[in-house]
Amino acid sequence: MPPRANPLVRGRVIGDVLDDFVPTVNMMIEYNKMVSNGRTFSPSLVSYRPDVLVEGSAKDYFTLVMTDPDSPGQGEASAEEAVPYEAPNPTDGGTHRFVFVLFSQKGQMVQEASYTSRDGFSTRRFAAANELGDPVAAVYFICEEEKKKKKKKRKAFNQCCMQ
Repeated sequence: MPPRANPLVRGRVIGDVLDDFVPTVNMMIEYNKMVSNGRTFSPSLVSYRPDVLVEGSAKDYFTLVMTDPDSPGQGEASAEEAVPYEAPNPTDGGTHRFVFVLFSQKGQMVQEASYTSRDGFSTRRFAAANELGDPVAAVYFICEEEKKKKKKKRKAFNQCCMQ
């Protein structure tokens, strides 16, 4: 697929979060609606953990990382991410990309994968430190802070309907 046709390249996931890779596993993420690259969701629609379906055998082990490379605590365009899972809720009024990255493990991990801090977390460094190799699947969605709806002032019944 030409680079411009790859939605992960267009969405700057390849570059900001990941190096280029070849997907080898089918992964589906669903919040009552299927996540597809670049689809926009409101925080209220993604306030709970999603359903995740990964095609593989019972012998396969995977690590799933969810990142927000646009987190305001990470600085402007820093391409740094934060984990563990937190419901997407961009409160800075901005638009955020939330990226799910799936890694294939060599076997069952004896201990949980480690990271030292949410600040400065890097998916690339995390994968290297835990010997995960290249991703096998990735998908991202966009989340925007919900606009507060202004309440329309209704005329009193007496004013508009009685004279």
